[in-house]
Amino acid sequence: MDNQSRRYPYGYGQSGSMAESAPAHTSHLPPPPQNTQPLPSKEIYQYDAPWPLYALDWCKIPNERKGFRMAIGSLIEESNNKLQVIARTDTLEGANAYSSQPAPDFTVMAETDVYYPTTRVLWEPWRSDSWRSDLLATTGDILRIWQLVDHPRYGTTSNSINSSSGRNSPPYFMQKLEKKAELANTKQTDFCAPLTSFDWNETDPSLIVTSSIDTTCTVWNVETNQAKTQLIAHDSDVYDVAFMHGSPDIFASVGADGSVRLFDLRSLEHSTILYEAAPNTPAGNNHSSGSRSNGNMVNSSTCPLLRLQFNRLNSNLLATFHMDSSSVLVLDIRYPSTPMAELVKSHQGSINGISWSPNQAGQLCTGGDDGQVLVWDINNGGNGTSGAGGPDQQHQHNSRQQQYYQQQRYSQHTPRSIQDPILAYSAGSEVSSLAWSKGVPDWIGIGFGRTVQALRV
Repeated sequence: MDNQSRRYPYGYGQSGSMAESAPAHTSHLPPPPQNTQPLPSKEIYQYDAPWPLYALDWCKIPNERKGFRMAIGSLIEESNNKLQVIARTDTLEGANAYSSQPAPDFTVMAETDVYYPTTRVLWEPWRSDSWRSDLLATTGDILRIWQLVDHPRYGTTSNSINSSSGRNSPPYFMQKLEKKAELANTKQTDFCAPLTSFDWNETDPSLIVTSSIDTTCTVWNVETNQAKTQLIAHDSDVYDVAFMHGSPDIFASVGADGSVRLFDLRSLEHSTILYEAAPNTPAGNNHSSGSRSNGNMVNSSTCPLLRLQFNRLNSNLLATFHMDSSSVLVLDIRYPSTPMAELVKSHQGSINGISWSPNQAGQLCTGGDDGQVLVWDINNGGNGTSGAGGPDQQHQHNSRQQQYYQQQRYSQHTPRSIQDPILAYSAGSEVSSLAWSKGVPDWIGIGFGRTVQALRV
């Protein structure tokens, strides 16, 4: 598939500078939205942050007016990092205040200071019976829980003087982030190893699991603010951790030892190694040797795994990728050792982020150093084929494909190679963060440099 045919069928699906393809402002503001009519919408919404960003997540509320919000975290080397909540301007009450001038795509709703860069930010899972206000969680030096509340002094200006500039502080934001809890497991020592990532359990939102460079994963109860359990998950740094969707007990982790490990809170004395990279294998072509872990497998030449995420609709599948790799491995936890598929040959640089579709079981989005954001369908294609056809032909094709997968899983053959994404988009620079919205599933959020974009898919 050539580059042109793989582009989005929208105006922003062309290569080039973002200033030309995705202006941050509209030329005029549409009429104020009515409650009985859907919101006007563009193909791209853009926010330019005052600092480089790294962490990004969507609000989980399944409503465009409430769900079109993102939390973003800065990546600043000094100890003056920021956490912001931004909302699409035309979803806010009083958006017609911008009627005399072009409205920005996003409005900053709240901002707070954090000492270290945020390694990950997540909005709380949405529950229809939830009585709580908006909660967010972040990791960096420790796990922090934040509550997003209305600012009582919104619309006024602080009387304090900024000592560095000598100017009055800016007006208060519409909302503020209040620190609700700081969770650190320091029973044995005062030192707390930095946290690399975490995940929030959607089935039981009282549970959060964190990963750390000290080889451990810790499961927290965020209602009691107590550690439920801590375990040594890997032989070296743990880089990411994720709960299986639909389960309150099962989670997986990846780390510097190049392995994917599966844990069950009901029986922590055992764990399963789902995949392990063979040593001395160049990045981008890492396949399991098909053998179980032993002391000789984990060494300095093993390529680390950086991120993982379970499929949101098929909990047996998860995706992961190696450091400095341009390919993604898709694993089936029922058949360990050998990936079922590998997404290859489309990224021209290292991959930095992955995110499964919330409503299409086979679709996965990837972003990398080449500035590309690609959407793949693991149910179509393989060795360059696209798997097109009518409903009956597609059903027969999927049945044959499923039989092929089952045969392949029981063998030690190489993974099925998928080379052609179904959609592609070129950002302005290296894509550092990526999130497919669950609340508004037609949108993917990306971060690159100082820019956040929401892309319609």
